[in-house]
Amino acid sequence: MATTEATLYAVKNGAAWITLNRPENRNALSSILVLELYEHLLVANDDPKVRCIVITGTDPAFCAGADLKSPPGESIEGRKSVPYPQVLTQILQSNKPVIAAVNGAAFAGGLGLVGAADIVIAREDVQFSFSEVRIGVIPAVISVVCIPKLGTHHAMKLFITGERFSGIRAVEMGFAHRAVPKDQLVSAVNEEVDMINRGGPIAVVECKKLVRRVAQLSIGDGFTETAEWSGRMFRSDEASEGMAAFREKRDASWIQDA
Repeated sequence: MATTEATLYAVKNGAAWITLNRPENRNALSSILVLELYEHLLVANDDPKVRCIVITGTDPAFCAGADLKSPPGESIEGRKSVPYPQVLTQILQSNKPVIAAVNGAAFAGGLGLVGAADIVIAREDVQFSFSEVRIGVIPAVISVVCIPKLGTHHAMKLFITGERFSGIRAVEMGFAHRAVPKDQLVSAVNEEVDMINRGGPIAVVECKKLVRRVAQLSIGDGFTETAEWSGRMFRSDEASEGMAAFREKRDASWIQDA
């Protein structure tokens, strides 16, 4: 396990676990934490042994939002800072699925990590809040990744009021996929990792691209582009192996190699 000032990084069972590790300030998004998070995302993205990425926090919080004493983008001695939107963009465009394992409170800017993630698993009792309005600002940047999940109906009320909502409520609104008891969070995330590992590595990457791309297309363009995409995938070596494994009732080679 690699340890840095603000984060932890470890690869387990094909998943790169990136842990925000500033519990003394509830894993707030300081300039150094954002930089290290971004660097870990790049490392995981380029590692052929990594099939997916998990972002979580050191208890008691997931992420309390921006560190007002050292906000994201502020200069770092001897290092180039990274704007927070660049981190969210990297999560969205990463060729590895990104899982947010929400272990504790997630407020304000910290919800950007939840909004950008592909899969969200939260503890039932965690508290979420778009709390920006309570200090006279707005959740501007993170709205780009959060509104598509919440829809304008839920986003309007949550943004305007700053009210807190639980992991269970997050699932009901479509902001999270699963809400589990505290002691089941890691096992629930590992279940998702195992399911991802059973899919073809290239197919998993292409599925993530597909979901992002089709949402931007008209119906006609969607059918045209996806028909070509489908044909390309069916002609791939990975598809040949996957279909052979199905016929022969065995695990595909990518599972055997895991």
